[in-house]
Amino acid sequence: MTILGFLLLSLCISISYWLELNRAIKELPQIVPVDQERKTDLFIEQFPKVSIIVPAYNEAENIEACVEAILLNTALPPEKLEVWVVDDQSSDRTLAILHAFQQQSRDPRLQVISGIPKPEDRVWLGKNWACQQAASKATGDYFIFIDADVRVKPGAITAIVQTAVTRQLDFITCIPQVVSGSLAEWLVQPLMYINVLVSFNSAVVKNPKTKTAYALGPFLLFHAAAYQQLGTHATVSQEVAEDVAFARKVKQQGFSACSILAPNLLSLRMYQTWQALWEGWTKVLYVGAHRSVSMMLLLVFVMLLVYTIPWIGLGLAFVQIVYIPGGLGWAKIGLAAVTILLQYGIRAQGSRALGTQPRYWWLQGVGGCLIASLAIVSIIKAETGWGWTWRGRSLVAARKGIDQ
Repeated sequence: MTILGFLLLSLCISISYWLELNRAIKELPQIVPVDQERKTDLFIEQFPKVSIIVPAYNEAENIEACVEAILLNTALPPEKLEVWVVDDQSSDRTLAILHAFQQQSRDPRLQVISGIPKPEDRVWLGKNWACQQAASKATGDYFIFIDADVRVKPGAITAIVQTAVTRQLDFITCIPQVVSGSLAEWLVQPLMYINVLVSFNSAVVKNPKTKTAYALGPFLLFHAAAYQQLGTHATVSQEVAEDVAFARKVKQQGFSACSILAPNLLSLRMYQTWQALWEGWTKVLYVGAHRSVSMMLLLVFVMLLVYTIPWIGLGLAFVQIVYIPGGLGWAKIGLAAVTILLQYGIRAQGSRALGTQPRYWWLQGVGGCLIASLAIVSIIKAETGWGWTWRGRSLVAARKGIDQ
């Protein structure tokens, strides 16, 4: 295919992607936080009991801020809120930080669990065993599983639970505000979460007759009865992407579920370094896509065409004008420029929806290549086991029942 052909294809795919993104932003529900100052005694009395569970493995940098945000920004009394934080046998100061914070805060809603080794009767991957330990002790009407890199905003918990009660939802997953700090994060995370917006609202996900379903593990809400009927975390113990596994089970078993666009309720900074970003996304991207090679190749195809090809085409068109006068050089430059403007529109629209900024948008050609690489390497890691780890723990060894 010629440069002109690639640019025309890039423009067509970009228009389609932009339309799907706009549809997702309009259709994904959003809710407003509950004003904590206006809660009445009757509101609190009728409010269901909530159990928040935070699994933590080597989260010394995150855990105190995460727990503090939950307690500070959720104005529910101890009889309506319990927060279970499970240290999953961390090798850093996570447990010591938790004990110090618990002693300092003296908040009766906070319970700290020192996790015990995984039982040998089944394989437990990722955070599943830590979640299971707390869930077995929790007594709430709703269970909320929150990762340590999530920050809960004022009124968020009550708003999300109230939505679950009002709409009679058994399962809620939230798309949070995306926080980036390093250049690597800015290149990958906004683009990745724009793709999340499009994917979560896709026709195949909405179709109840398909098995395709998605969820974001950093924040998952379950009605307690539904969680038990689904089989608790024991039923997904061997899943690296337990969030997606739960979403599929919820859909297959006919429970009511919803994805909420929630940058006004939650913020998330997943991976703060390139090493963590590479390890994290290559760990979960392919398995989170139901181990579908075709879906990963589609992701590669779309990311390169939307973000990378326009910049390559623009550069080649300039070279053609300088060294090969005549032809369609200026037409190619115009086509590339239009596609890049549309690319900026995609980034700007997605950034507004995700509560972030279109920073470094002119480097999105690099970002598209990085995500394509993450997708390919994710397939290789999951299928071969080469370098398939999370924070030094071998996922391959864990699958063989060897806890490293």
